[in-house]
Amino acid sequence: MSILIHNCTAVLMDQAGTVLPHAYVAVEGSKITWVGTQRPQGSFERELDGKGGVLMPGFVNAHTHVPMTAMRGYGDGNNLQDWLNHYIFPVEAKWDDRAVKACASLGLAEMIASGVTAIADMYGHTDAVAQAVAASGISANLSVGGVQFCDGLDPATHHDCVVQRELTEKWHGYNQGQILVDASIHGEYTSHRELWQWMADYAREHGLGMHVHISETRSEHEACINRHGKTPIQILNDFGVWDTRAIAAHCVWTTPEDWTIMAEKGVSAIHNPVSNLKLGSGIAPIPAMKKAGVNVCLGTDGVSSNNCTDFFGDLKLAAILHNGANCDPLAMLPIDALRMATCDGARALGRKTGSIQAGYEADLILVDFSHLNLTPCHSVISNLAYAAHGCDVVMNMARGKVIYQDGEFFTIDLERVKREVADYVLPLLFSEP
Repeated sequence: MSILIHNCTAVLMDQAGTVLPHAYVAVEGSKITWVGTQRPQGSFERELDGKGGVLMPGFVNAHTHVPMTAMRGYGDGNNLQDWLNHYIFPVEAKWDDRAVKACASLGLAEMIASGVTAIADMYGHTDAVAQAVAASGISANLSVGGVQFCDGLDPATHHDCVVQRELTEKWHGYNQGQILVDASIHGEYTSHRELWQWMADYAREHGLGMHVHISETRSEHEACINRHGKTPIQILNDFGVWDTRAIAAHCVWTTPEDWTIMAEKGVSAIHNPVSNLKLGSGIAPIPAMKKAGVNVCLGTDGVSSNNCTDFFGDLKLAAILHNGANCDPLAMLPIDALRMATCDGARALGRKTGSIQAGYEADLILVDFSHLNLTPCHSVISNLAYAAHGCDVVMNMARGKVIYQDGEFFTIDLERVKREVADYVLPLLFSEP
């Protein structure tokens, strides 16, 4: 379908940080074909009136565990190990595909309503997650989160190796790249070198990216050094894990030596500020990493450690946290945070999105700047970074298709999903045996 969006201000997220008043943006199929201040020639099957709002690229949520919506607020108020061992892991042991698909759909709806158009997700029952993503219309890089708790690995029978192969064969490249499959290692501390080597080889042989949790907590980071004499980034580098497009989630306790490897290998760091603060993990040294040449982008992590996925909340925190931590009001500028949430995230996921330019994916959101919290507007960029909320998003277009507008979802039957969660998922996961 050909679509013309007009009567809006477009935040292009190009290298110059252009804000284009009175913009026209044309879409053909899944791609942007025109951006300018003059109406393009030709007719369009549909015209969308921007009503004076702000059009920007959809957000890239570069580290999620989307089905964990089921555990929103569950086990809060405990330390990390108690929270995991006494709350999260016992519940996760009860998952089935039906429950995962329902909770993934619920999580995707929440993200869509706050402007997310692409995610990188790591979770089990990944085929069920893929089904929910495919129906939702957004793009996703999906991964299993490979673990290995015992020495010795037979790739022919090891569960996560088997699932990795099945997932890749079934879903990688689905719908012209809507879904991409990444190889993955849950973390250095939940696996062994046999799995690191196998995943690295598999990613290289099949042209896949890589998704890993890295140095989220001080104890994780230091225990790795005690085991190997090297940090997680460094020991995984020895096994070729970073010899492909790769994303490293958290990176709170990474070192300058790690950043050198990440910059040289093109490993993107995924900043999860809400999750890291809530769980007491610390504050990732994002300004220093960026100065070292590391691509940094933004993620919400799972709802169990964030409690919501209103991406504007993570965006604002990312925009202000480092100014306070560094006692420097210029440590992170609003445009820096917006880049992390859009074009830098797109780069991390290997996708041509995150910017409003001809030839890019038509992943676009419209923000209503008539809302009280966005009035008046002295700077569109500052308002987006510091003042906007997910509820200000009035349109979400993913891959050229409007999937959400004015509170209505067009690809997710939200009432059915909510009933499924209430009637099936919650009894399954939380009822006493």
